[in-house]
Amino acid sequence: MIVPLMEAVADTCGGKAGALGALLRAGLPVPDGFVVPFAAYLAAARDLDLGRFAGEPDDADAVRQTIEARSVHAAVADALGRALDDIGDPPVAVRSSAAGEDTGQESAAGQHESFLAVHGVSAVAEAVRACWASLFSPRAIAYRAASRAASRAAYRAASGRDGQPPDDLLMAVIVQRHLDAEISGVMFTPADPGDATRIEASWGLGPSIVEGRVTPDAYRVTEDGSVTRTVADKQKRLDRRGTRLVVRDVPSAARNQPALDDATAVRLATLGAQIAAALGGPQDVEWAIADGRTWVLQARPVTAAPPPPTSPSGASGIPATTFAGTPGSHGTATGTARIVRGPGDFARVRPGDILVCPFTDPAWTPLLRIAAGVVTETGGVLSHAAIVAREHAIPAVLGVPDVTNRLRDDTVVTVDGTSGTVTVAHA
Repeated sequence: MIVPLMEAVADTCGGKAGALGALLRAGLPVPDGFVVPFAAYLAAARDLDLGRFAGEPDDADAVRQTIEARSVHAAVADALGRALDDIGDPPVAVRSSAAGEDTGQESAAGQHESFLAVHGVSAVAEAVRACWASLFSPRAIAYRAASRAASRAAYRAASGRDGQPPDDLLMAVIVQRHLDAEISGVMFTPADPGDATRIEASWGLGPSIVEGRVTPDAYRVTEDGSVTRTVADKQKRLDRRGTRLVVRDVPSAARNQPALDDATAVRLATLGAQIAAALGGPQDVEWAIADGRTWVLQARPVTAAPPPPTSPSGASGIPATTFAGTPGSHGTATGTARIVRGPGDFARVRPGDILVCPFTDPAWTPLLRIAAGVVTETGGVLSHAAIVAREHAIPAVLGVPDVTNRLRDDTVVTVDGTSGTVTVAHA
């Protein structure tokens, strides 16, 4: 009923857990933990016809509520208690690991639930149940619908017939020791020989970066070990306080200090190369530094490479009606700017709109399915929203300061996700 993380493989524990298990077996630094495998989920949902809920929102909502309302089986709860005792019953991270997640075809970046700072068997059991239920959340359904459309096209091209590969709705759950990170971030290892390793970093726990709520420092480390960096104004950080996560102000003296020195960036790039070698290809890696030690929290294949960064000098001399940010996803789109500051504005977004928002965390995925492009005030090129924008092939420009106030709703704009610019039409 419980699988040590060291023994996890994708067939029984999902892509995310399978990758971490492979890294542990390769001797790389992954926090200790275990996995609640697919079998436990299937036992919990054995009386539900899960196949019919793959893409019907109303039915999916019903099954999600059914799973959330059920207690975790006593045998699973007992096994969780023993496994937690074996690792010293610390605060833990509880993370989804679905079938098909973190593959070379789709990342499912941020589409399923994860929880930090969870402590005690009852709280862990509740988080496990929430991870199971998140297979049927609106954002996961929207992501699967878009991915299935792409899969059908690829399947037709490869096989010469209609249909699609099987899409198993299975969820495993990873439980790992929680790390109180001083610095955390994301890293893309090189896709081709001669490419640079791309790293984003900020203070505190990682969700601030992967959810796009902070604009992180950006680093490029070349094969010869040279480092270039762009240091951001990192105003907020996320930290654990007991079993709660709290957002704190970064002291003013640290906001514009680089989160990493060059030597640490080079060490991260070297670790990235080891991860790519162990897993067999370019990787999107989440990492953290706690108590002076670097840890790997997640690694998945790169599904869509980000645009190259623009030169800071390239932003000078642009017209006043053009705003510059970080290139997040290739392409150009023209459409109506739709200012969205939170879920209350979601219903205002129409197909073909340009989504303009403070940030886009994974809950906003359904909007990325219908928007023609996306512009954010914060976030980096390696955030979940940027990854999903690239998978949906819509342009994204990130980190445009105060853009929700500088642009007016219903204005026609052109988004160039390759150059990182947003231009107002007919101004």
